[in-house]
Amino acid sequence: MRDHQKIFPLLISGFLWCLLIFASPASGEVVDRVVAEVNNEVITLSEIEEEGKGLFRKIALEVPAQDRLSAIEQVRKDILRSMIDQKLIEQEAAKQGIMVTNEEIDLMIEQMLQASKITKEQLLDQLEESGVDEASYRSNVATQIYQNKLLNRDVRSKIVITEEAILDYYDTSYTKHIPEGGYYLLQIGIDWGETEGDDLAPGVIEQRKLSARQRAERVHKLARSGSDFKELARKFSDLPSATEGGDIGVFEESEMASYMRSAVTSLNPGEVSAIIETPVGFQFFKLLSSKEGGIVTLAPYAQVKEEIRETLYNQELRKEFEEWIEEIRSEAYIRTSL
Repeated sequence: MRDHQKIFPLLISGFLWCLLIFASPASGEVVDRVVAEVNNEVITLSEIEEEGKGLFRKIALEVPAQDRLSAIEQVRKDILRSMIDQKLIEQEAAKQGIMVTNEEIDLMIEQMLQASKITKEQLLDQLEESGVDEASYRSNVATQIYQNKLLNRDVRSKIVITEEAILDYYDTSYTKHIPEGGYYLLQIGIDWGETEGDDLAPGVIEQRKLSARQRAERVHKLARSGSDFKELARKFSDLPSATEGGDIGVFEESEMASYMRSAVTSLNPGEVSAIIETPVGFQFFKLLSSKEGGIVTLAPYAQVKEEIRETLYNQELRKEFEEWIEEIRSEAYIRTSL
């Protein structure tokens, strides 16, 4: 689906006044005109306005007044380019005898609903808030299916991800060279909350601490039993490092807080520290490399090999698609006046 379409579910509120600059003073109606010819089909200004009304509302709400016209014009040009690509894809599909049925559209929508974990009613509410009707949404889904079918036929068969490419990516993204003297650490923290200055009964504070300690012990047990530390951090840690899987990088011994130093300097690479108490919670660490330095493996190769393959495949697919659509553009008759 086109990039600007992905933004639509986030757009809120109205921008009807911006259409007045295209209105006829006598009739109050939008003056329509052809803004592009794509082989034997045309795209009109009103189609662009309809396609982009959600983005226009966003501009009205968020862009300073002096920049709105230029922002609107840029959005129109981006939408026009996407609509031209849509026409080319549909025309190429027709040329190759590729069809898309309502059942295929329904199936893709259902798959997207499951992936997004929302209901059909929630989707329709989001579309309504964005100013996109269901018919337009289904049209965009149909274009995505056309594109997928064309890519399967013309592009995907050309893509080969070699073992060498996977290994190169692994060496670049899943290993780190740690200088001598550095401790590479992962961290999980369970907070009980700031209590200094709070007018809380001692029993309430102790209950908070007890609850946090019990949570920390449960997660710590999982970590020491071999569960993926990074996944545990993402799921249970209350610290900012949770989004990075608890990865807090490399520390020299002199850079560590005293509680951190006492917990990690005696560990061997791969070991998980004991639980330590901090001023606002409990923490424990996993040591990936000790002060001798060396190369640290962030994940076993076998564990991430298919994930890397998919990443490289998608990168190559985007590249091949751009080349493919550019070739179709070069062979088409396209005239624009926007």
